Amino acid sequence: MISNTNDVYKELEGNLKKNISHTYNEFTKLRAGKASPNIFDSVMVDYYGAATAMASVASVSAPDARSIVIQPWEKNMIQPIETAIINANLGFAPSNDGHVIRINIPPLTEERRKDLAKQVKAETELSKIGIRNLRKEALEQVKKLKNDGLSEDEAKGADIKIQKMIDDTIAQLETMQVDKEKEIMTV
Repeated sequence: MISNTNDVYKELEGNLKKNISHTYNEFTKLRAGKASPNIFDSVMVDYYGAATAMASVASVSAPDARSIVIQPWEKNMIQPIETAIINANLGFAPSNDGHVIRINIPPLTEERRKDLAKQVKAETELSKIGIRNLRKEALEQVKKLKNDGLSEDEAKGADIKIQKMIDDTIAQLETMQVDKEKEIMTV
């Protein structure tokens, strides 16, 4: 229950951090031309009939910038892991030697880099929409507090502080976007 402006600030700050964290996680899923084990975070493997995260059934590592090695915890999981990678439609052709699965990461084409940069912009815009919704909720909470006896000056100060928190978060988000686009476009 929100009882004062400090509660509004704390709730807003927590939600803004979650928004930034989610966007960062989405950015890590976008491949920037070099091998990253994070690419497989969303891949689910059929582990004895249950959809299980790749990290729970195998060790995923990037020994160099152009390859990924997946070492299953159980030898009989090689085929389900290979199938899950193909079904995830990540654009990789896994190959196995009976012990590990190797994936060679091809260099990105200019067209693919531009597509990824567009995805970064789209993800950033979705995050900004979420941030604006959080601002709206926080301002409505301040309005309710004002109706419950919060002074006009305190409400005005709360509105200004909320806007500053939003502006700072959007600036952080835009910095993340620029950094990720630069990483993607670097050959």
